Amino acid sequence: MIRRLVVCLSLVFPLTAIGAGFSHLAQLDEEGFKIGAQARLLDNGATLGEINADQSLSPASVTKAYLAAAALERWGPQHHFTTRLVTAADVNDQGHLEGDLVLEGGGDPALASEHLWRMVQSLHHRGIRHIDGRLVISQWRFGPVACVTEDRCDARSRSGNSYSAQLSSAGINHGNWCVQVLPVGSTGDRARIVSCDNRAPLVGIESEVSTGAKDSATELYAERVTNGDGDRLVLRGNIAADDSARTVYRSSADAADQTAQTLLTLIEQTGITVEEGYALSQTPPPESSRTLASHDSSALQELLLRTMNYSNNYMADVLALNLVGSAQADLSQAGESLESFVAQLDGHGPATLHSGSGLTPENRTTAAGVNVLLEHMYRQASLFPSFVAGLQSPVNGVMRMIRKGSDSFQNNVMLKTGTLNQPFAVRSVAGYFRTQQGRWGVFSVMVNGSSNTPYLNWTKVLDPLAKDLTAMIESH
Repeated sequence: MIRRLVVCLSLVFPLTAIGAGFSHLAQLDEEGFKIGAQARLLDNGATLGEINADQSLSPASVTKAYLAAAALERWGPQHHFTTRLVTAADVNDQGHLEGDLVLEGGGDPALASEHLWRMVQSLHHRGIRHIDGRLVISQWRFGPVACVTEDRCDARSRSGNSYSAQLSSAGINHGNWCVQVLPVGSTGDRARIVSCDNRAPLVGIESEVSTGAKDSATELYAERVTNGDGDRLVLRGNIAADDSARTVYRSSADAADQTAQTLLTLIEQTGITVEEGYALSQTPPPESSRTLASHDSSALQELLLRTMNYSNNYMADVLALNLVGSAQADLSQAGESLESFVAQLDGHGPATLHSGSGLTPENRTTAAGVNVLLEHMYRQASLFPSFVAGLQSPVNGVMRMIRKGSDSFQNNVMLKTGTLNQPFAVRSVAGYFRTQQGRWGVFSVMVNGSSNTPYLNWTKVLDPLAKDLTAMIESH
């Protein structure tokens, strides 16, 4: 009956009102989902498909396309973020640093343990053997950042995932603890838990993982919990005796504190002693400080490729916080920086952006607006290669769920997806396509649920979208 009504309406209303060009995707409207979609060519601006393209909806991680564009226009593809080990103290003839050693966080979203290790080696090469003062972690640019999403707020006390990491300009390893689980001995024996980047785990371990029989299923449960004794990983389950090591990531409760513990351990492993332990700071190092060691991040274009391809929320929000440019930035200011960027895009219209990651469900934009952004970047000859590199091709993208549809869809589309499940389902996808005649186009689709439509499988969005885009690609 509903399908008959849709056919009848098509005789009365313009086809764009019910999904011209998106005939397959439009069927989701019958199930109660809100849909905003638009596809158009870039050479002549012709609209090939449209459904409520000006409806303001949640884009989820498609927000990262705004972040990538704003970052590229602010800094350019070859920008680096520098992390420094500095001091205002002297080093005496016995190799004593007569004061504090300060790690000045530079807002590097991909800073990792191995980078700290190389900086520590530089200290040793300089002849430093003892630090009379403290190791100070300076997160003066931003951190700790107030949580604005339920996931990140909950993760201050416990976390069962890696994406809800706390944010800091001096964070490492995407704000995550990492351990490996290895089978040991025979069936029933306790599995071995080792650190991914230290001789022994820095985080507390509570494990009841046992070694299972060969060819059995490996089933692991892991949660990080925090109390007065600090972070602790709670692990349960079993790992097959013939299985390889399984890596587990869980977000830490305090990114800067995680950095401090890791760096202090690396310093001591190098043979340098620290007299007074470590401290966290929100103030810059003294102006008289000099650099003892430093690390430059990968170029921005490489950071964005990782941020976009893997939809890394930590990296996206750290980059967005860097856009603020003032001390002790918070996510609301980061959102304002992104909104200021959007305001400069002719024809975009208003957008609400509370984060660079899209984790904030309050983010709002339109399908037409996303396409304005995509066209804007397409016409930036010096920036477009770095921007489009962050999108995935369905035929070989890192996300298996997008590997579907016709050959035309698989090989002629570059896209970014976005997913939220709370407080309502969001499935969004946007990017570029090339027609069989070699013409470039942009497309954007946002599907939002409600309390009446709490679940939405990606297949129900990607399958009809692939059919609709295939028709556009093959007919132009």
